[in-house]
Amino acid sequence: MNREKNDMSMKRFETLTFECETGNYHTFCPISCVAWLYQKIEDSFFLVVGTKTCGYFLQNALGVMIFAEPRYAMAELEEGDISAQLNDYGELKRLCLQVVRDRGPSVIVWIGTCTTEIVKMDLEGMAPRMETEVGVPIVVARANGLDYAFTQGEDTVLAAMAHRCAEHLGADQARRTRSSLPKPLGPQKTPESTNPPLVLFGSLPSMVASQLSSELKRQSVRVSGWLPAQRYADLPALGTGVFVCGVNPFLSRTATTLMRRRKCRLIGAPFPIGPDGTRAWIEKICSVFGIQPQGLRDREDLVWESLKDYLSLVRGKSVFFMGDNLLEASLARFLMRCGMTVYEIGVPYMDKRYQAAELALLRETSEHMCIPMPRIVEKPDNYDQLQRMRELRPDLAITGMANANPLEARGIDTKWSVEFTFAQIHGFSNARDILQLITRSLRRSNMGDLGWTDMVNVV
Repeated sequence: MNREKNDMSMKRFETLTFECETGNYHTFCPISCVAWLYQKIEDSFFLVVGTKTCGYFLQNALGVMIFAEPRYAMAELEEGDISAQLNDYGELKRLCLQVVRDRGPSVIVWIGTCTTEIVKMDLEGMAPRMETEVGVPIVVARANGLDYAFTQGEDTVLAAMAHRCAEHLGADQARRTRSSLPKPLGPQKTPESTNPPLVLFGSLPSMVASQLSSELKRQSVRVSGWLPAQRYADLPALGTGVFVCGVNPFLSRTATTLMRRRKCRLIGAPFPIGPDGTRAWIEKICSVFGIQPQGLRDREDLVWESLKDYLSLVRGKSVFFMGDNLLEASLARFLMRCGMTVYEIGVPYMDKRYQAAELALLRETSEHMCIPMPRIVEKPDNYDQLQRMRELRPDLAITGMANANPLEARGIDTKWSVEFTFAQIHGFSNARDILQLITRSLRRSNMGDLGWTDMVNVV
C-alpha cells in the first residue's frame, strides 16, 4: 500500500504541464539587446531604425550619458519616411557614412523595429548594396516587439551574425590545404589530439565566458570560439563537423540557424545557471566527446556548501514567475534545488526542443527535492496570473517592472526579472549572485527582524 502511495506521489512530480494563454508579450522591448551587445562586440556599432518612441526607450532604459559616446544610435523615422515620400536608402547611407567617419567600426548592425515591420522597409534588400558603398559589413537583425520578446533581440542578432562566420574546413580539407603549402624547415611538433571544434553561443561578460571556457578546459575540452566574439574579425568558423552549444535558453533561433544553415551539430544541454545546471552542462558536453568528467560533483558540493547562509533564507519559501526574459525555466529549476516551491513558470515563448534538456533537469530536480512540478504557462495573460497569485499568495513574484508596484501594494514581495538579464548568473562562481537578488526582497520584508548592518546591506 505504501509503495502504491509513493508511486502515485512520484507520478505528479514527473508530469510537465504546459499551457498557452493569449496574453501579449508583457516584456521589455527586444531592441534593449543593444545594451549588452554593443559592449560585448567591442568594434561594432548598432543603428536602431525606428521612431522617436524607440529612441526614448533606449535613452531611458539604458541610461547612458551622451559624454560616454556609446556605440549605438537611432535612425529616427519621420512622417515622410513612413509615407514613402523620402528616400530611405539615401538617408541610411548618409548616417552609415557618418558612423564610419566618426567611429570606424568593423561592423554595423541595423536593428529593425515594429515600425520597419509595419511599413515593410526592406532592410535586408538595402544592406548588400550599402555594404559595398560604405565599405563596412552590415548585419541586419529584426528585433521588433511584435514578434519577439525581451531577450530574443539578442537571438535575432546572433542568428544574423552566424551567416557571416567563415566556413569551417573539415579534417580532409585542412590536410589537403596543409599539404599544398611549402614545408617549413626544422623539426616539427606533433599536434596534440583535441576534441572536435566546439563553439559556444550566447553573449556573456568576458569574465564569465572565460570562467566557462576554463571549466571545460579542466575537463580537457577546448573551446574553439564564441558567438559573438569580442571582435567581429574573431567570429568562429562554422560548418560541418563543428559542435555548438548554447549558454542561454532564449537562443532557439540561433540554434536553428546553426543547425540548418551552417550544418553544425547542436549539443542539447541544460544551461549553466546555478551549480546544478553548470555541472549538467559540462557533463553533457563531455559525454558527447567521450570524456569522463573529473571532480564535477565535488565542485558542485563545495558551491552548495558555500551557499548555506542563503539557502536557509529561501528554503520553504514560494515563488511565482510572471514571465519576461525567457530565463524563467532555468531560474525556477535552480530555486527548486535551493528548496523553494515554484507555483508557476510564466514564459513569453518556450521552444521545447531547444530546452528539452533543461526541462528534463527541471523534472529531475522536482523528483530529487520532492517538490511538485510547477505549471508552465506560455504567453501568460497578466490578468489571469494576478487572479492565481491572489489565491496562491506566493512569498515572492519575479515579474516585469510594470506589475511590481501593484503587487507590492497587495503585500507580495517582488523582484524585477530584468535584473537577472543584466546580472552575472552563469557558472559555478556566480550562483551566489542569483541568491543575493532573490533574498534582497525577502530580507527587506523582514527588516524588522534585522540588525542595523543588515539593513544597510539591504538598502
